[in-house]
Amino acid sequence: MHRRHPEIAPQLLSETEEQRQLRTVLRDFYAETSGVEDLRTHLATPRGYDEELWARLAREIGVHGLAVPEEYGGSGFTFAELAVALEESGRALYCGPLLPTVVLAAHALLLSGDRTACERYLPRIADGTLTATVAGFDDGVPGVAAERGSGGWVLRGRTDFVLDGAGAELIVVRAGTPAGPRLFACEPVADSCRRTPRRVLDETRRQALVEFRGAPATAIGAADGTEGTAGGAEGTADGTEGAVSATLDTGRAALAAEQVGGSGHALDATVAFVAQRHQFGRPIGSFQAIKHRLADVLVALEAARSASAYATACAAVASPQLPVAACAAAVVCSETFRLATAEYVQLHGGIGFTWEHPAHLYVRRARGAEVLFGTADQHRARLAGLVGPATRPVGRTATHSAA
Repeated sequence: MHRRHPEIAPQLLSETEEQRQLRTVLRDFYAETSGVEDLRTHLATPRGYDEELWARLAREIGVHGLAVPEEYGGSGFTFAELAVALEESGRALYCGPLLPTVVLAAHALLLSGDRTACERYLPRIADGTLTATVAGFDDGVPGVAAERGSGGWVLRGRTDFVLDGAGAELIVVRAGTPAGPRLFACEPVADSCRRTPRRVLDETRRQALVEFRGAPATAIGAADGTEGTAGGAEGTADGTEGAVSATLDTGRAALAAEQVGGSGHALDATVAFVAQRHQFGRPIGSFQAIKHRLADVLVALEAARSASAYATACAAVASPQLPVAACAAAVVCSETFRLATAEYVQLHGGIGFTWEHPAHLYVRRARGAEVLFGTADQHRARLAGLVGPATRPVGRTATHSAA
């Protein structure tokens, strides 16, 4: 059971001067390079995003390496700095694979504790020359099995709706072995790995069905020799599941930051519109009904910022409270993003319903994100298990019992 009053240093919940400067730089950068028309143009390309912009983010600002240790070619900051970058990317609806590459794959490698794998892949993730993703992490029973072939491990099986699965150059796979689930690094090639893009609601976040047909892979995590004993097998499986769970919780914290950014854009754009749109000789934003609806969005957004900040702080210091914080942030930030984007469309009137307006792109991102790492109901159920029952059970009072 998790503590009901966790200890997180208050300063971790506030933005530092460096983080504010990073936010300013990124907001200006996205405003200059990633407008709505640019987004639509790049969505039509094979990779679905501007590869030059991806390289510039890594080379000029160092986004990809923010949370990567210096020994692996990164900047050595924490997840808190990366969350700032993710919030701004969510605000701009940036469609590059930051979430699968910089958050999921990079943290899976770090959490695996495999220095060899980290030294091989993290420097290329940090400098923007390698895109990566994870597969099979949210499967109860692994849909992919690992077998020992003549030349080493090979993967067989399939896993669906893999983020950036059709284009990622590295896939960190959770696969079943005789000793239990284990992580593998696979650099897919066409003859042994078939990747089929899926048609999804949010075109800015591509997903794919990945089918492994004897794909060569390298085991990461515990050494191969530990599998020979029962204790080693258990340790390998437990370590894998721990790394997978922590990676997914980090992903939920990252997604919450993105959702806060997207919600902030939706609110700001709507406030600007209702201030300049006139009806009956006055701005529609002066009508009380409009004020109330926007006030509701603002209140929800502030709650989402708090939930996201707490999840970010827990991820930054590897707090044992991260599972609770990540689930809470997933629920609050998903519902806020849905509300903010709904009002984004509704309060823009007729224009908000057109394909030419960017509002529908944010609606699609909101709807896709709210089920990405589990639904709100699933997060609530997990929270109930993590937090445990109330200290004083709810039951019939003495008066009721006597009656």
